[in-house]
Amino acid sequence: MYEPVDQSFFQVPVLELSRNLIGQYIVHEQPPGSLSQYLVARIVETEAYQGPIDRAAHSFSNQPTKRTEVMFKEAGLIYTYQMHTHTLMNVVSGAVGTPHGVLIRAAEPIEGLEQMQANRGDKIQMKDWTNGPGKLTKALGITMKYYGHHWSEKPLFISAGPEVKEIETGPRVGIGNSGEAVDYPWRFFEKGSKYVSKYR
Repeated sequence: MYEPVDQSFFQVPVLELSRNLIGQYIVHEQPPGSLSQYLVARIVETEAYQGPIDRAAHSFSNQPTKRTEVMFKEAGLIYTYQMHTHTLMNVVSGAVGTPHGVLIRAAEPIEGLEQMQANRGDKIQMKDWTNGPGKLTKALGITMKYYGHHWSEKPLFISAGPEVKEIETGPRVGIGNSGEAVDYPWRFFEKGSKYVSKYR
């Protein structure tokens, strides 16, 4: 039913990849005996980060660290990191040695809703399950163990989704201490989606 995209999908410039990811599915296959075979969400919001020319990027120093070393590897790998108590997930972009990446900020729940609700808590409304990067990973059961996994390989992968009618752009969220990078219009989101995160 859901099949991973080809690795070539990820081999485009980071701003193009950030836009192209809107509308695609994140698919997390579940073990036998789970409430659902798949947890699936359709991406509605991303942010691009351009390594050494972008003060908001973790890889701005252009020097690999234990945290960022995967960003210097091949496009399409998963870069997970922890912020407070949340896991955030990214798509590595750019040629090997060029540490660009795309943060997946928000998505629309599609399949495995019962399991997603269990992951997020009974009292949380569906529109708030996945409308932020930390909420999204929790709903989909994604942890740090996927650091370095490739987005074209099961059990966690990107699968082709329906075409999005209109994509808007704007400044990224929560990067107030990054100088001129604060204003770069490198956030991409589906116009009119109620699952886009709240912009402050």
